[in-house]
Amino acid sequence: MRYKVNKIFISKACITLIVILLVIVLSNGCLKENFMPNTTLSWNSINDFVYQLQNIDLIAMGNTKFDLVIIDYSRNGKEDGRFTPEEINALKNSPGGPKLVLSYLSIGEAENYRWYWKTEWDADDDGNPDPGAPSWLGPENPEWSGNYKVKYWESDWQFIIYSYLDKIIEAGFDGVYLDIIDAYEYWGPGGESGLNRETAEQEMVDFVKLIANHARAIKGKPNFGIFVQNGEGLASHLDYVETVTGIGREDVWYNGNVPNPSSHIDSVTANLDVFKQAGKLVLVIDYVTQKNLIDDFYSKAIARGYVPYATVRELDRLTINPGYEPD
Repeated sequence: MRYKVNKIFISKACITLIVILLVIVLSNGCLKENFMPNTTLSWNSINDFVYQLQNIDLIAMGNTKFDLVIIDYSRNGKEDGRFTPEEINALKNSPGGPKLVLSYLSIGEAENYRWYWKTEWDADDDGNPDPGAPSWLGPENPEWSGNYKVKYWESDWQFIIYSYLDKIIEAGFDGVYLDIIDAYEYWGPGGESGLNRETAEQEMVDFVKLIANHARAIKGKPNFGIFVQNGEGLASHLDYVETVTGIGREDVWYNGNVPNPSSHIDSVTANLDVFKQAGKLVLVIDYVTQKNLIDDFYSKAIARGYVPYATVRELDRLTINPGYEPD
């Protein structure tokens, strides 16, 4: 009988200890929602998104019900404004509902306000690289001050992008939104650069695949999202389509509030459909601001199985279009 009594006593003591430990854990907030991993969303479940690169308010964004968020890795575009892992985790598990979060990353142009830029590369600010600038640096984009074309196939530029990607991964982003994919048109045959580089298109395909490999294999993030903006003509490369998680395309039906020609729309949507048919997420962004045009844009995009978002080209505000609120 002594053995049985001791056994019962020990069992009760163990249960009491477990209860005490649970109370301590819960009271310290270790299991609070903001620290729980996001397990309720997958890339294929996305049906709305927000795209904002300036004047980012994470709290306001977190209070929305958008499934997918595309933002810069920094509140001011610079290193001293980098979002912390805690901030990104809070956004992913925010009051408005769980979110997948992408960081914007330009791989086809260099930006003179980023951490990697050196003033001496264009000290006289004339838009042309100065003597001693890296061999990969090209002229300034006349339409976007401070953005410079890059020879993205050169290893030194690619090394910068991998370092940039590491910062994004360390902050806890779910993926990247790669911009200036269509730089291959600038450098390739008949492009504005005059270089007529025959391999420019394939080199962009290869670069995106290397970025994906860096994140998924080298950094051990197999589900890391790789989204590309524009350059939908690369749909002809099946290995590229297979690599990416999705594609974003600006100005599909409208250029501002001006309708695009049907030839443009047909060409763009034919390529986007290749991604859609491959099971990839297709995001479309038209910078329309008139209600009737917004309605037309959303109607056409949804009919094709795309995920639409209408906002301003400056991407400097959180836009929620009446009648198309995120759910």
